Amino acid sequence: MPFDNVKITPDFKKELTIFFEEQHYTNIAIIVDENTVEHCYPLVRNTIPAHLIIQIKSGEKHKNLNTCEIIWAAMTKAHFDRKSLLINLGGGVIGDMGGFCAATFKRGIDFINIPTTLLAQVDASVGGKLGVDFNNLKNHIGLFKAPKMVLIDAIFLNTLPKNQLKSGYAEVIKHSLIRDADYWKTLTNHTFETQNWQSHIAHDVAIKSQVVTEDPHEQGLRKILNFGHTIGHAVESYLFDNPNRMLLHGEAIAIGMICEAYLSKEKLGLSESHLKEIMRYILSVYGKVEIFEEDIVNMGKLALQDKKNEGNIINCTLLTMTGKAKFDVPISLVEIESSLRYYQQL
Repeated sequence: MPFDNVKITPDFKKELTIFFEEQHYTNIAIIVDENTVEHCYPLVRNTIPAHLIIQIKSGEKHKNLNTCEIIWAAMTKAHFDRKSLLINLGGGVIGDMGGFCAATFKRGIDFINIPTTLLAQVDASVGGKLGVDFNNLKNHIGLFKAPKMVLIDAIFLNTLPKNQLKSGYAEVIKHSLIRDADYWKTLTNHTFETQNWQSHIAHDVAIKSQVVTEDPHEQGLRKILNFGHTIGHAVESYLFDNPNRMLLHGEAIAIGMICEAYLSKEKLGLSESHLKEIMRYILSVYGKVEIFEEDIVNMGKLALQDKKNEGNIINCTLLTMTGKAKFDVPISLVEIESSLRYYQQL
């Protein structure tokens, strides 16, 4: 899967202008939500040729087939053909779902991603994973398809509230823990408020590009990118329908990384000092989420639906040390519950 389509730029308008000088489409649509239409769309609208605006509702709870039907219906009503283009202007939800809609509309039309959140810029928009949630299971329906272009400009981060920046920062932490111990030290030497976002974007896109180029369809190495996600997705899915406890993706992955670091110590010999370093730093950024015994049992069961599983074997990515990960490590429900209790008692 080529990555010359990913452009990190301080001038997205120039890149868009060049793109539309070279590419010609019969129809263009841009997907926005109530947030990006207000804060991000005004920055791009004059750089995009005549286009249709498709506005959807923001948030993970709307990342489903019902919203896809709205997108497909809008394109159908506007007589979009296979020479049409869909532009996804937003975070991971819009990128994942908009790409999925483009890849399946009339068996596939071109799409480009303009990620506007840190989470999307460092992770979700790169790698060609597309999909929607189904029955509260994360990205349960989806496919792999590379966008025509991913256009990343840190200017859009100025539109984000702090909790959304923190959500994306969890993926920055993950990339350093699985692939770059020196960069992990760089992160931990700074507070959240003093992080260099431009540096993180370039660093993380490079890491993800290297991994996905080697393993585009997640048959092996790419699974290391799932560190923190086996348990993190279970936590996120379980709390999904509780408005008072619902977590952003990165907030749940932060819990997952602590739990899976604990399992790394138990199963792969990650040192106690590295576990404590990971745990303390993540808690310093995200704080502690209260988890009850009933939660632990039900979160564990949800891990049985993880996409990396084979049969009834729960496969997990764990750390052998900071900066080095091992994928396809089998873990049990008992071990998942034990890791959640470790987090619970911190």
